Amino acid sequence: MSIMSYNGGAVMTTKGKSCVTIAADCRFGIQAQMVITDFQKHFPMGDRLFIGLAGLATDVQTVAQRLKFRLNLYELKEGRQLKPQTLMSMVSHLLYERRFGPYYTEPVIAGLYPVTYEPFICSLDLIGCPTDGFVVSGTCIEQLYGMCESLGARY
Repeated sequence: MSIMSYNGGAVMTTKGKSCVTIAADCRFGIQAQMVITDFQKHFPMGDRLFIGLAGLATDVQTVAQRLKFRLNLYELKEGRQLKPQTLMSMVSHLLYERRFGPYYTEPVIAGLYPVTYEPFICSLDLIGCPTDGFVVSGTCIEQLYGMCESLGARY
């Protein structure tokens, strides 16, 4: 059994014309045992910017806290809000710093660029390598890929 499937979870994002969606389950469990049903897996990182984290629950919370800290530091130093591409680079660097003892989480980023409202989505693996298209993450990715393809989402 993989450590990524220990707590389970699923996060999905798609994009449309000037819009993005991000969806995540709220289940926190230990293998097949349900613990709570209101565990947060998606976090706002700005007005039009969100990150979803699927994976080991302790790493989800740690990565979310570290990203919130870095986001606040960025806004204080730069005096502006974070762009989606910048958040992707920030998350990629955070994950790559721990490549030999990684955070067991797969981040999914969804956001709109501030002026043009152009949609941006991407997913990163354990060491911070990005992908784009419609992105799914978590333990039930086979079912999520099927749902996205049947609803007409494009790569």
